[in-house]
This record gives sequence, structure tokens and C-alpha cells, in this order.
Amino acid sequence: MIGESVVDVVDPGDDSACLARPGGSPLNVAIGLARLGNPTAFAGRLSDDPLGTILMRHLERSGVDISRVVRVPEPSTIALLELSGGHASYQFSVQRAADFRWSKEEVSVLPAGAGAVHFGSLASWLPPGDEVINRRLAALRAAGSVLISYDPNARPGLQADADAARRKVQRSAAHAHVIKASAEDVDWLYGSPGQAGRADVAAGWLAQGSAMVVVTDGANGAIAWTPGLPPVWRPAVPVQVADSVGAGDAFTSGLLDALARRNLLTPESVGGLQDAATMAAVLDDAALVAAITCSRPGSDPPWRDEVEHYRSGGVRAGP
Repeated sequence: MIGESVVDVVDPGDDSACLARPGGSPLNVAIGLARLGNPTAFAGRLSDDPLGTILMRHLERSGVDISRVVRVPEPSTIALLELSGGHASYQFSVQRAADFRWSKEEVSVLPAGAGAVHFGSLASWLPPGDEVINRRLAALRAAGSVLISYDPNARPGLQADADAARRKVQRSAAHAHVIKASAEDVDWLYGSPGQAGRADVAAGWLAQGSAMVVVTDGANGAIAWTPGLPPVWRPAVPVQVADSVGAGDAFTSGLLDALARRNLLTPESVGGLQDAATMAAVLDDAALVAAITCSRPGSDPPWRDEVEHYRSGGVRAGP
């Protein structure tokens, strides 16, 4: 996992105190994968300020390997998170932040024996570090020895020019075997809302070398496209929603976990997937992880025993 870690400051919208929670899409995916029992390392630039220490401890408590974390003097990234009807909107403080100043030497640790590398979100398109990250991922893709997963995680508040944002996403998508994106991201980036437009975007990503594209659409479920199958759609798992913070990241960790548990987390295996039932089961597993995360406040993905307890009928997802 490579990318940013963020401290989310949650404005409750009333007179109660604000809450600060660890976040950031790549960090959330790393946390989710580790809690599901996967050996997971996080390659991040964490500030040596107190907020960076909080983020580091959060990774450690969830069992994430932090040996590839670089502690740096630049400040932590902070996001003001405002909730409305369970949906989050963000304002970011990214100026001179630690997360976006990657060097060639710092990214050279990838993949360091990893079977898969996930990247995306702010660090994949914010300068100056985005160029360094993308050059390294391009080299890994050319070598063909590691599966690469990508989530653009668009943020219009930081990407004033949608055309420029789309060009950066296209660049990063070309490195990935697996792409997971939200319908909201695809619609904004490509100006083609609706299933037909999303299918066209997925076809374009597959044509430039991706092996699997998954677009999530909240309560409307998720749909996957692969070269060897017709589109596979699966519904969302019904849940009493606390909020949707981290839901997409939880889905990504559930998706990668589901592929790993079926021995499909290699470029060759995911590229050769031609069984619709297996694809449906992978999406169902990912949807369950996302649903449990939505059932409680903030980005708090489930541990493996929680998923299995739910699956066995012991509990229902909910606050």
C-alpha cells in the first residue's frame, strides 16, 4: 500500500465537540486488509508531529507492517469532514504536507517482496510526489511481477480542472490490473453519468490493459467488468448506515482480500478469471466488508472474526 494518511476532523454540525479520526484512502485500505488477516505493509510519509504519531499507532494496532513508513518533518495532512445524511464532504489542508513529497529513493522499497501493490487517491495525482509514484508503478507494471490495484478517489475540491484530473487518472489507470472506482468519481471525471457511460469508461480502462474494473454505487450495489465475462452486478448488503466514511476503501480491502483467498491475486489469475459465479462471490465479500464499515461511525473496517460472525448469522450489521 502506498499513499497518504490523513487525520479526519469530523464536524458534527452541532454544539458537540469535533472528533479527530485516522483516515486517508490508502491507509484505510491497509488497515482493512490487515484486519482481515492479510500480511500488509504501508509505505507512507508520516509526519513526526503528534498527528503522525497517532496515525502510526493506528497502523500498529491493526497489525500493519510499518517498516516501510518514512518519518519526515513536514506536517500531517488534515481533512475537515462534514456529514450530511451520512454522506461526507471534505476540505483538505495539503500545503507542504508530508504525504505528497515523495522521492525516488523512498518509493524504491516497492514491491519489496509484495504480491500486490495498491495505490491511488490524493498521492497519485497531487504534485510533486505523484510523478515519482507513477513512474515506480509504471516500472512495476512493465516488469509484470506484481499485481497492481488502483482507486482514483477523486476530490473535486482539490482538482479544479476535471480535464486535467481525468488525464492524471488515465495515466495511473494504465499501470493497474485491478481498478476500483466509485460511480460518483467516474461520472465527475468523465462527464458520462449512468450505467452506459460507466460501461464505456470501464471498456476504455480494459482496452488499455486492466484486467478487472469494479464500479461501486453505494446502496445500488457494484458492477464488475473483465475481458472474459459479461458485466457482473451484485447488490449492496442491507445495513443500518451510521455514515459512509471509508466505505469505498473498505470495499477495496474486501475486494483484494476476496481475490487473495481464492488465489486470484496475481496478474495472470485475475486476467484469466472467466467464472461469473466466482466474480459474484468476490463482489459479495467486498460488499459485506463495506456494509459492516458503514454500520459504525468513521472509517472502522471489520476484523476477520467480525466478518465471519456476521456471515454465520450471529449478528446483523448495525450500530
